Amino acid sequence: MPQLDVQKTIEELTLGEKIDLVSGIDFWHTASVPRLNIPSVRMSDGPNGVRGTRFFNGVPAACFPCATALGATWDTELLHKVGQLMGEEAIAKGSHVILGPTINTQRSPLGGRGFESFAEDGVLSGHLAGHYSIGIQEKGVAACLKHFVCNDQEHERLAVDSILTERALREIYLMPFHHAMRICKTACVMTAYNKVNGTHVSENKKILTDILRKEWGWDGLVMSDWFGTYSTSESVIAGLDIEMPGKTRWRGDALAHAVSSNKVNEFVLDERVRNVLNLVNYVEPLGIPENAEEKILNRPEDQALLRRVAAESVVLMKNEDNILPFKKEKSIAVIGPNAKIAAYCGGGSASLDAYYTVTPFEGVSGQSKGEVQFSQGAYSHKDLPLIGNLLKTDDGKTGFKFRVYDEPASNANRELLHELYLVSSQGFLMDYRHPKIKSFLYYVDMEGFFTPEEDGIYDFGVVVVGTGKLLVDGELIVDNTKNQRLGSAFFGNGTVEEKGSKELKAGQTYKIVLQFGTAPTSDIDTRGVVIFGPGGFRFGAARRTTEEELISKAVELASKADQVVVFAGLTSEWETEGYDRPDMDLPPGTDEMISRVLDANPNAVVVIQSGTPVTMPWVSKTKSLLQAWFGGNEGGNGIADVLYGNVNPSAKLPLSFPVRLQDNPSYLNFRSERGRVLYGEDIYVGYRYYDKVNLPTLFPFGHGLSYTSFTRESLTLTTTPEQANLDDGEPITVTVTVTNTGSVAGAETLQLWVLPPPTEVNRPIRELKGFAKVRLEPGEQKTVEIVAEKKLATSWWDEKREKWASEKGEYEVQVTGTGEGVLKGKFEVEKTRYWNGL
Repeated sequence: MPQLDVQKTIEELTLGEKIDLVSGIDFWHTASVPRLNIPSVRMSDGPNGVRGTRFFNGVPAACFPCATALGATWDTELLHKVGQLMGEEAIAKGSHVILGPTINTQRSPLGGRGFESFAEDGVLSGHLAGHYSIGIQEKGVAACLKHFVCNDQEHERLAVDSILTERALREIYLMPFHHAMRICKTACVMTAYNKVNGTHVSENKKILTDILRKEWGWDGLVMSDWFGTYSTSESVIAGLDIEMPGKTRWRGDALAHAVSSNKVNEFVLDERVRNVLNLVNYVEPLGIPENAEEKILNRPEDQALLRRVAAESVVLMKNEDNILPFKKEKSIAVIGPNAKIAAYCGGGSASLDAYYTVTPFEGVSGQSKGEVQFSQGAYSHKDLPLIGNLLKTDDGKTGFKFRVYDEPASNANRELLHELYLVSSQGFLMDYRHPKIKSFLYYVDMEGFFTPEEDGIYDFGVVVVGTGKLLVDGELIVDNTKNQRLGSAFFGNGTVEEKGSKELKAGQTYKIVLQFGTAPTSDIDTRGVVIFGPGGFRFGAARRTTEEELISKAVELASKADQVVVFAGLTSEWETEGYDRPDMDLPPGTDEMISRVLDANPNAVVVIQSGTPVTMPWVSKTKSLLQAWFGGNEGGNGIADVLYGNVNPSAKLPLSFPVRLQDNPSYLNFRSERGRVLYGEDIYVGYRYYDKVNLPTLFPFGHGLSYTSFTRESLTLTTTPEQANLDDGEPITVTVTVTNTGSVAGAETLQLWVLPPPTEVNRPIRELKGFAKVRLEPGEQKTVEIVAEKKLATSWWDEKREKWASEKGEYEVQVTGTGEGVLKGKFEVEKTRYWNGL
């Protein structure tokens, strides 16, 4: 289809067509106008993989390590490659726009979507996001920076008012967007759900028009977060181009009325339409047909890249006595709740059905040449583990039958409308469609057969958006139809898990049936809750056991083993959209298990998987510790590559790990209170706070060890003469000589910090202003260059002038890296100057 003449097309559009174009038609598509050759544009979630158009029973996709894992690589070249593969995955799914990257600032370890963002620092996050977006857009796919801005918690996320100073907004929360835009002006930006200083971002003209468009010179498309539009006239006037998803709540007839009554001038609506048409032109060269078939890639080279990223994101936190790398020839005991599950992504809109997953146990077993033994040690599930993969259909397939009816099971004459075969016993039906289903009200029987391996009492659990009854051989075990309580599952739409139990015999086969009714069958009051379609279901089961029984078996195994690795951490149940963690703790029983295993074998290696920091009360006992995040498809192989030394760890923490939650600067001001959250820590987020108050962390921002050693020396610093116009750049160039002084190849990350002189206002002790990663063979030496712009390296936001202030004085430069040692230099700002823009 040819490029549109945008101005001519706007002139030819009717008012009704213009209004159609500024809202979605369904969950993922924009409107088309066939008579003017305007096609529909498809969008897809993309923080760590391109899901396509279906949450329910979707086409599998590549799942990348979560964003904090990508942030831990500190590698812009690698993020560029990740972006390129993301673009190719989007094309395979028929998507023109990837809804990512997410680059919000992690104020607190508790943020439910913390794993979706790269870092606590805007320079690191912005640089990584910029190169990631370049990779996406090189493929012709549109990237979408989100969530603009201050979407830093899940509690009352649609309503909360983020109250902060203009200085904190500029120096901390806009900073990742600022840096990303300097590197890649993405085609799209998504607004945040929340208010900023009293006004929802989707109708905040200061943020959307004055800063984003006028000051930063950006001219792409602004879309709302899903159901994050709250007005008709105000959002259009402020600069929100398109309301998502469809069908519209705020545009349509309401917008037509606003235009006809001069609440919204038609020329303002034309500007919103212009940005939609510009996006159509941007993605037109892709040649993706409307309603394109969704396909899979899963190529060997993609798998290799995913494995490389997973390995390069693993942070070596401790390695006393050089316990790691393990010896492949020796036997190994694998212990822990995360060993035989794939914690491959966080929950919510970032989640997807992966092509495949590799568990840590599979990764270790695949490389070990010695005996591999396993002990559970503890369980990490919040709700009972999904049972779908343990069921069989009546014809012997793994999984269960999903049968849709027009009436409940009590009606003997009901009609079977549709039958599917599923494996996962969790499903969110918001995008499930069938021609025979005419409304959100219908009923589903899910039937499979379970043959337990052990005798015992088995607990069964049911979570629904709707109603559900679970039966075992016709006996009602769980009734989740009455007195329902709203929980955190399914974006806060689901019930609390209701449980029941039954004694089962090993080897005997039992018929499991979940009788499910969609959301209209529930009597929960959902006013004030965003309802995503007809409902969802989750059913799980596990043999009942005691914490002591599990730990004792793990301790016994660890005490006799040559090599021991403990896999623990969180999962998508604990870190998920729609729900903030109540604390930083690992799941119940985990800390006790780790501590006792370390008592039994002090050389046990601990591997933690989480998207954000956790408490580690046993940390002084462990000699060797890895932080492995949520690792995507290849997470288990990536971890095993590091454990066995195939890959020398080079990752650095993109987040500060506090000793305890109370040490975090947002501790007193996290969560909504009466509809608002005060950003009381101001600019002192993350390391800026810990440095300023001289408070030790468990592990600091930027920390990460290696199996080799490096020296850093010969720092030289050059600056260009100051110009009349700060837009000329005035680069500061720092060069450092780096040598690999160890016996194995490795990568060093240099971190460039700038320390300001005393100025008019309080400032952080130091701030990250640049970084560079270099790979070195044993004995190899390289000169590494880091470049930062003087105005960005020296400025603070002056609220009186409403400008950045680069204040005169002598600034210190520090360069750090793996291990101890700081190189220092100085440069001068000769006169104070003020500036705006990127």
